[in-house]
Amino acid sequence: MTTLEFQNKLLHLQKHLIIFAYRLTSNTENAHDLLQETNLKALNYCDRFASDTNLKAWTSTIMKNTFINDYRRRIHFNIINGDDGVFLLNQIKSSITHDPASIFESKELEKIVDTMDEKLRIPFKMQHEGYKYKEIAEILNIKVGTVKSRIFIARQKLMKQLNKNVKV
Repeated sequence: MTTLEFQNKLLHLQKHLIIFAYRLTSNTENAHDLLQETNLKALNYCDRFASDTNLKAWTSTIMKNTFINDYRRRIHFNIINGDDGVFLLNQIKSSITHDPASIFESKELEKIVDTMDEKLRIPFKMQHEGYKYKEIAEILNIKVGTVKSRIFIARQKLMKQLNKNVKV
């Protein structure tokens, strides 16, 4: 497939992609930003697209992964909008409001969660951040029952590991 053919096919997918972006972000402005990032990545990596595969699925995967990666970045940074409209980035894991013991416990929990398989870790962290089961299912493109199951298994593994760490 030539670059021009790829660009034309990508143009025909814009309606589908903006709907999918809005479903992920629930915000028109953020959806347009996500669409723009997806188009840029698709055009940059068009040489990696196998012409015998589904372009709609390929670009949707790029969009979903871009959204998830952006979500992960937001986990690590808290974005605060100042009065003058300037965005200040503050790390969530600031020790200002936490005593040393709770910081240590939090880091230990994070280590345990980070050792989990990605299929369990991502839904678990998203649920911890306040996402509803349905939202997680839509973002990760899996069934709600699967989300609930993975979070339950992640909790069980976390509890099992904590019990191992406590017993001396």
